[in-house]
Amino acid sequence: MKELQKRIEKAKLPEHALKAALKELKRLKSLPVQFPEHSVARNYLETLLDLPWSSSTTDTLDLQAARLTLEADHYGLQPVKKRVLEYLAVCQLTQGLKGPILCLVGAPGVGKTSIGRSVAKTLCRKFHRISLGGVCDQSDIRGHRRTYIGSLPGRIMAGLRTVGVRNPVFLLDEVDKLTRGGVHGDPAAALLEVLDPEQNSSFVDHYVGLPFDLSKILFIATANSVATIPAALLDRMEVQYSAPSVHTLNQL
Repeated sequence: MKELQKRIEKAKLPEHALKAALKELKRLKSLPVQFPEHSVARNYLETLLDLPWSSSTTDTLDLQAARLTLEADHYGLQPVKKRVLEYLAVCQLTQGLKGPILCLVGAPGVGKTSIGRSVAKTLCRKFHRISLGGVCDQSDIRGHRRTYIGSLPGRIMAGLRTVGVRNPVFLLDEVDKLTRGGVHGDPAAALLEVLDPEQNSSFVDHYVGLPFDLSKILFIATANSVATIPAALLDRMEVQYSAPSVHTLNQL
């Protein structure tokens, strides 16, 4: 308990998160260790403290260095690399990332994930890949409510907990393979809330239960085809086809 108390004191939590953490610590102290609720409360408190409420990296964008990095890491794909550089240049000028989400479309193995890694490397940001293939439950995005046994945060918050900063590059892999609708809610609608700049500055994961600012994250999506991307999501994206040219294939 003393360790958790010290972590709360040292953590730079916003007021609403600090209030929730202290309330949960008080509850935890009142629960016998052998009670299942004790481990549930402790896991929740540790999740709160692990989230990067204020931790971030500093962008060090050098467009010339970015161009060299993309050229060194990827052979061909000139239109995609050009658009990525333009996108980064606009972000640098506007000091923000409020534009459309880049969606790299192409067959498996053409370098979509690698381009995402290169963008993170260029910005000196942490990189995390979130697989969306086969996701059919909105709770995978929004998290599970704590009333359920074995509840966990959604993949977005879990990713933030992993990287430990609030401004990483998140690669949303296989966004075209999200299952739409269903008895467990619509994961595409949940993802739209994550990507919408009008909403994502106060995203509430069902497990965490507190607003968290996702607007500092640079999202890049990948897909094999645009045909199965839900229309509402597609409207938020700028599609770039990352297929090698005939000249590149001949060179290979």
